[in-house]
Amino acid sequence: MRVPRIAVAVVTMGNRPDKVDALLESVVKQDLAPARIVIVGNGCRLPEFAERLSLPGEVTAIDIEENLGCPGGRNVALARLREFGDVDVVVELDDDGLLVDGDVLRRVGDLFAADPRLGIVGFRIADEQGETQQRHVPRLGSADPLRGGYVTGFLGGGHALRTAMLDEIGDWPAEFFFAHEEIDLAWRAADRGWRILYAPELLLQHPKTSPARHAIYYRVNARNRVWLARRRLPLVLIPVHLGVWTLLTLLRARSADGLRAWFGGFAEGVREPAGERRPMRWRTVWRLTRLGRPPVI
Repeated sequence: MRVPRIAVAVVTMGNRPDKVDALLESVVKQDLAPARIVIVGNGCRLPEFAERLSLPGEVTAIDIEENLGCPGGRNVALARLREFGDVDVVVELDDDGLLVDGDVLRRVGDLFAADPRLGIVGFRIADEQGETQQRHVPRLGSADPLRGGYVTGFLGGGHALRTAMLDEIGDWPAEFFFAHEEIDLAWRAADRGWRILYAPELLLQHPKTSPARHAIYYRVNARNRVWLARRRLPLVLIPVHLGVWTLLTLLRARSADGLRAWFGGFAEGVREPAGERRPMRWRTVWRLTRLGRPPVI
């Protein structure tokens, strides 16, 4: 059983230099050194991480003049790793995260080596007190964040992707910029028969946050939800999915301004091109349903 060659990719906007340093230092302490590290400056210039922190393996820093959003920045890292051609698994980490344990990369390698159809591994995300926010648990309801297993989605802050899967299904939907890009990728992977594993023993420590902290959250959240449905769902499920999501939004709304921005984004999602339409097969709908999350919720 060959141990996969693992790369680590981090995208940063340059506004958290201390946290990025701490994250990279936690990568250095792993008992399995990554084959490569790629750091993308999303609309910023990066300092010389490798010289300052004595990082292991091959380190590549890439500056992008324009902020391409989280999925766009990750695609830049994936493109560079594809040029090298010697990586089997890419671990992507939020720039304000931290690998607390020293065996995370080795455990990731063991999981992928044991299952050739494993395409995605999602980490558990917990704050400094060990609490996992409910939105970070890839199951419906009040699921136990410590219960692992096969799921229908994964967490954007800390995860691992098999490069062979990406070669088959494609990279991140860069046009989403922010919000729901993980669902798009997960649904494409599931439709091609790849498995998604939630592995809570793989911990990424991450500050407690709310996605609404981003000024564009309400607009892109709605726009991307419409795009997601238009791109990936069978026609009959599109109004069901969007109807459920609209109802949930109305029930959860706490801000009139946020709700106006949400409906503006919804209209934009209907009006603007959603990209290539590649709806999932009905057997994928059934598979997602059996895993506990039908693609209408």
